[in-house]
Amino acid sequence: MPERPPPHPLEATIRKLERSSGALATQSVARMDETLPWFRSLPADQRSWITLVAQAGVAALTEWLRRPDEDPLEATGLVFGAAPRYLARAVTLQQVVAMVKVTVEVVEEQVPWIAAAGEERALKEAVLVFSREVAFAAAQVYARVAETRGAWDARLQALLVDTLLRGGDESADLLNSRAAALGWTDIAPVAVAIGGTPEADADEVLDSVTRAGRNAGIEILAGVHGGRLVVVFGGSSVSENVLKAASALLGEFGDGPVVVGHPVQDLGGAPASARAALAGIRAIPAWPTAPRPVAAADLLPERVLSGDEAARRELTSVYAELEAAGGGLIDTLTAYLDTGGALEAASRVLFVHSNTVRYRLRRIGEVCGLSPTVPRDAFSLRLALAFGRLDEPDL
Repeated sequence: MPERPPPHPLEATIRKLERSSGALATQSVARMDETLPWFRSLPADQRSWITLVAQAGVAALTEWLRRPDEDPLEATGLVFGAAPRYLARAVTLQQVVAMVKVTVEVVEEQVPWIAAAGEERALKEAVLVFSREVAFAAAQVYARVAETRGAWDARLQALLVDTLLRGGDESADLLNSRAAALGWTDIAPVAVAIGGTPEADADEVLDSVTRAGRNAGIEILAGVHGGRLVVVFGGSSVSENVLKAASALLGEFGDGPVVVGHPVQDLGGAPASARAALAGIRAIPAWPTAPRPVAAADLLPERVLSGDEAARRELTSVYAELEAAGGGLIDTLTAYLDTGGALEAASRVLFVHSNTVRYRLRRIGEVCGLSPTVPRDAFSLRLALAFGRLDEPDL
């Protein structure tokens, strides 16, 4: 007859450990409930899964004790196989480490009663080695979840940016649902910045933009669209000064201009900001000395000349505002621009005192936000006059 293999050196301890596995898991969960405040607030289904994980942990320890030559990391893979994937999102890695620590403490306390005579030290050392491997296994699980989540987030951000740039009647709902999946909720106001993409892998670019936003206290959603980096950014700093907020992200863009759309109330309005920024990017070659970043609103003349209907409507509304304000503002602006910005010459054309012209020029700035005495604003106002007159009904 073949000889029986020699008994395992810890056979008696292993048998006692198997019989005690359920009680050890129950005691561990009870200790977690006593010592970990966040554990008490978990839903019942998550607590039950953690109980199963604890039981699986004791069972995996028993299996490893039977085959000590086996890689502990393979045995610990059974521990987290008992839990659904969503548990890794509900419980943080730090919390998992705390639960492992509690479980190890409970098992160590029971060593004198579980271990057979003379095997106490061997069991205690085995528990310490195994707990270390459980911690490594947990780190692997969370690393895989993070990688999967990161890839999904990147894909979702790309879809969000595509929806943002396409616009459409359904875009607001799509944007809000996709942003909610990324954890972007109740962030206002929002603006869109568009510029060149740096010479780097797209994932690296997006990670870098996200870090820069986090460091500046700005919420970020970003995507690489063709050769352009599109950044949606929001938060209180946007309401204070949108260009200053965008400046904190300048280093993440590639060479070339960066155009910032106007702030909007929420993500649902972001397509309008994106359209303005895109129109600015197309038109900015006409203003070679434009600042970086530059507001899309400061590119209204160039945008109009490049065929942007939204910019034309904005300039036409400037004419309507000045006409509604009355007080000779349209005539004064016309005379001032036609005389090359000469105050005295404009006053002679209008048959009024030069102080009256000064007052009216100041009033124009108050009404529409553009000052005739600033060259860039004068350019915009000249076009506003032209488009306003073109849109007037034929006499």
